[in-house]
Amino acid sequence: MSETDLASKHCVPCSGGVPKLWGLQLEHYAKQVPEWKVDSEHHLERTFKFPDFKSALAFTNNVGEVAEAEGHHPDIALSWGKVTVTIWTHKIDGLSEADFVLAAKISRL
Repeated sequence: MSETDLASKHCVPCSGGVPKLWGLQLEHYAKQVPEWKVDSEHHLERTFKFPDFKSALAFTNNVGEVAEAEGHHPDIALSWGKVTVTIWTHKIDGLSEADFVLAAKISRL
């Protein structure tokens, strides 16, 4: 599976009870979005750089549109020239396949 394959999927809403990804499963998904950092086997994070605030804001709005369409909402920190996106599945307080799907979709923006 590649980033393109992940990006073609849709986020499946998690109602809890789904096991967190860890170990080899987590490594498998992490390889599909190598520019994202897996932090403490809990969340994904990536910082995107831009030449100015306006470009960073436009990207933030695009991330918001993708997140809303997928029904999976990341934390987004916007500042001058950069946007940091943090993703995890709150219901399980960890990472699920949906987090990697959203990361792959955001990477395509």
